[in-house]
Amino acid sequence: MPTIPRLRCWVLAALFLPLAALADGGTATTPDTTDNADAAGGAPPVPSAPAATNGASGADASQTWNLHEQFTDVTQFHPRFASPYQGPNSLTPGGSDKTTNDITLYAGLHLWRGAAVYANPEIDQGFGLSNTVGVAGFPSGEAYKVGASNPYYQLQRLFLRQVIAIGSHGTTSAVSDDLNQLAGTQADDNVTITLGKLSVVDIFDNNRYAHDPRNDFLNWSIIDSGAFDYAANAWGYTDGGAVEWNQGRWTLRGGVFALSSQPNGTKIDTTFHQFEWVSELEERHQIAGHPGKIRFLVYDNRGRFGAYDAALAYAALIGAIPSTATVRRFGSKPGGAINAEQEITSDLGAFLRVSASNGQQEAYDFTEIDKSLATGLSLQGARWNRANDTAGFALVVNGLSHAAQQYFAAGGMGIVIGDGRLNYGTERIAETYYAYQAWEHVTVTGDYQLVVNPAYNRDRGPLSIFGLRLHAEY
Repeated sequence: MPTIPRLRCWVLAALFLPLAALADGGTATTPDTTDNADAAGGAPPVPSAPAATNGASGADASQTWNLHEQFTDVTQFHPRFASPYQGPNSLTPGGSDKTTNDITLYAGLHLWRGAAVYANPEIDQGFGLSNTVGVAGFPSGEAYKVGASNPYYQLQRLFLRQVIAIGSHGTTSAVSDDLNQLAGTQADDNVTITLGKLSVVDIFDNNRYAHDPRNDFLNWSIIDSGAFDYAANAWGYTDGGAVEWNQGRWTLRGGVFALSSQPNGTKIDTTFHQFEWVSELEERHQIAGHPGKIRFLVYDNRGRFGAYDAALAYAALIGAIPSTATVRRFGSKPGGAINAEQEITSDLGAFLRVSASNGQQEAYDFTEIDKSLATGLSLQGARWNRANDTAGFALVVNGLSHAAQQYFAAGGMGIVIGDGRLNYGTERIAETYYAYQAWEHVTVTGDYQLVVNPAYNRDRGPLSIFGLRLHAEY
């Protein structure tokens, strides 16, 4: 019975979540700020993503260790939709519902001045809709590309972070006790070095309003830049390192990360023969007293990729269905993104993401999106006396390059899409959610997504996807 393993995960959550609530990590109070942050709206020390950015450990930690935990359960359902045909990577046209759940432990340990190590063991279970295929902008960021009926264990993150202050007379800010973050103080101007196993998007492509599928939007191409084919295994994590230079209103980041051994693989290339370099420039500002940020990101993947044109030519030569696996050669796949966030009022914020890749090679570790435009709004519930609730609305349009269109029209398969043929149209998705804080540490979210031309196919859909998310965090 499928309900039995799901109950096991819920029982584990009931047993272990209270333990994190009781752990205070020594001194868990946040120290006073010794000086104000820069007037331009410097990088906030409290992260919006599970792994903190911009110097999570703090230059002076008041905690020697901390312990947090989260549990998230996401159920999604779609009714029957129009589907005159389907292929191996098509979303199942009949009505379907799937559930994923995970329990994550966030353990941090202070090592020396400015340095801490963090570990995130996790228990996962469940499947995304149609086993996480059928939509390029997949509807659940909580659905990994590896599903399982029974709970299983993964060490998702294990990394060292070192913060080095720049100059001896700069301002400092308080850093709160949080996920992958020890309480303390931190120099506003600093160099932050992160090494180990983590997710590339823990550090890059962050956004205050759309980046955390456990708390805000769920869709892949809304929480991340759709055409950012970031290095990752099938769970979204990899080995590598990044250096961040934080000074005044600017941050410059750069990193090198291992690609997976094979596209969408469960193992990463620990030899770094296949790798990604990524760089991001972040500018912080204020408009009429409201903070905002804009980030400019470029990346280049270096590995064995199959070019769409080469796959089509080889398939025509041998009389077969094209496959990028038959023509993989070592090469380069570059791309970039612009990512902006802006507070409009104290309770309303907006975001915008624009991204593109060269579109000539197969998607390797993320999803088949060669160009993407996403925008949306996030509104806190203070106006209706629910200050800890959040409502969000977003639109995204995803597209394929001409070479990719021809490849999928000829029956080619990708990481998450492939209907066997293709009547091309841009994939258009609208998502809205309401996150209701039921108790101090528990949030219940209702989510709705409308997908037009799933997997870029005008012959299929549109479809509605209804979601319910339960999230507990201590």
